[in-house]
Amino acid sequence: MLHTSKRRLLAGAAAVAIGAVVLTACASERGGGDETGEASDVDSTFVFAASNDPSGLDPAFASDGETFRVARQIFEGLVGVEPGTADPAPLLAESWEQSEDGLSYTFTLKEGVTFHDGTDFNAEAVCANFERWYNWTGLAQSESLSYYYGSLFKGFADSPETAVYESCTADDETHATVTLTQPFAGFIAALSLPAFSMQSPTALAEYDADGVGGTEESPTLSEYANAHPTGTGPFVFDEWAPGEQVTLTAYPEYWGEQGQVEEIIFRTITDTTARRQALESGSIDGYDLVAPADTAALEEAGYNVMQRDPFTILYLGMNQAVPELANPLVRQAIHHAIDKEALVTQVLPEGTEVASQFIPPVVTGWNEDVTTYDYDPERAKELLAEAGYPDGLTLMFNYPTNVSRPYMPNPEQIFTNLASQLEAVGITVTPAGNEWNPAYLDRIQGGADHGLHLLGWTGDYNDTDNFVGVFFGQASNEWGFDNPELFEALTEARGTADIEEQTAQYLAINEMIAEFNPGVPLAHPAPSLAFDPRVESYPASPVNDEVFNQIVLTE
Repeated sequence: MLHTSKRRLLAGAAAVAIGAVVLTACASERGGGDETGEASDVDSTFVFAASNDPSGLDPAFASDGETFRVARQIFEGLVGVEPGTADPAPLLAESWEQSEDGLSYTFTLKEGVTFHDGTDFNAEAVCANFERWYNWTGLAQSESLSYYYGSLFKGFADSPETAVYESCTADDETHATVTLTQPFAGFIAALSLPAFSMQSPTALAEYDADGVGGTEESPTLSEYANAHPTGTGPFVFDEWAPGEQVTLTAYPEYWGEQGQVEEIIFRTITDTTARRQALESGSIDGYDLVAPADTAALEEAGYNVMQRDPFTILYLGMNQAVPELANPLVRQAIHHAIDKEALVTQVLPEGTEVASQFIPPVVTGWNEDVTTYDYDPERAKELLAEAGYPDGLTLMFNYPTNVSRPYMPNPEQIFTNLASQLEAVGITVTPAGNEWNPAYLDRIQGGADHGLHLLGWTGDYNDTDNFVGVFFGQASNEWGFDNPELFEALTEARGTADIEEQTAQYLAINEMIAEFNPGVPLAHPAPSLAFDPRVESYPASPVNDEVFNQIVLTE
């Protein structure tokens, strides 16, 4: 088994472990169900309100939470997550061994597993997936599609000089060896991402999974990604009515415990008030991203409300492809203009923590002595004048509309709050709102036509590289800068296996980022969920690794 990175992950993840939330107090008050939560007459359809449509049904071409929420039901990876934590755990791989040089990993695979099309999951299927990602070309390599693979594996077959992946061999039916070109301490943890789920090679080929079209700013997905996702998970795809709902049904040949839920309906309800009303009317069983103003009222009305521990970051990004934002004095002025405490108090959920850097405090490398830019409007005005803008300046401010994210539950309110703070120091903003899916992410990640922008992240696993490495590990359209010193430092840290050495590297990197000041880390929001009383327990996860065959219902 791989021990080094496991120990590193365990050290930080203990602080964010919350476990499956068992709502026994509410359930016992209402009766129904036995000690195991099972009932003889349970409605096996579970309706969950999604804040948006998935961006597609192929998680390899996704980076958003709603796509991953659906994907986690259909697909599984070699590596999963220990329930209630951010730690990696065996899933389709029962175990793995790492070579002494840290470059090769041999996975022992679970036997008797089939994809939803009836084909076998085996070592050849594992290698087919790794080779698929590595051999993407053209638009498939774009930041707006292969965001995770590009960020973590750094290159493709046509750029082997930067690529982290080298090869995969099927040693026999149940053993596959993946070889890397350089050490990647977070490799095992990274494989828990839905983006690296195992997909049926047969279905990928049959439905032309890599046949993407359009442009980087507005890509179009294949037949596979729209109607034929094929994994090994407990639920199989049934139907997608865009703008309305995604329907999944239980996979009868699933290798594990199926649980009580036999049908899942992810109903798209973009408005937070409408989601609350749907719960109150009984048309849904639960929803995520409860509006901060709704939590107390729902609890008082008898609904089961729970809060995840913050494992998020909300930030105000600054695109340095915009000349004004390439000026470090302007970026410093913007940082000094922001009152983070006011933003948290006035707009964000209870339990939200003010951020000083781009990682939560529980993650290795969080630097308590990092350079900060305290709220100081007069200093902001002085810096603008020093930068050549004594009368202020005008900047585009991009923000998403009609969406809630775990790190950004109410983007329009956040935009309004920050815009007023910026205008108080002489920075006039030009509002640029876009629908989240797909327009907003495509605009921010697919090109240079954006300025100040709201975005954020929910950690996928407890590894510093999963935050700052993803954001700042290489040049990107979002940030618009080239900083070889920072890129090289992050590359070196992600390959360091010794925890003490790596921690020191990340402490220095977080200070480097703070001094460079590419954006304003605003807060670590604490997202909430709400459920009908019939939901006795829900497998809450700080990294949203929640599979619905683990839900316990009482009626």
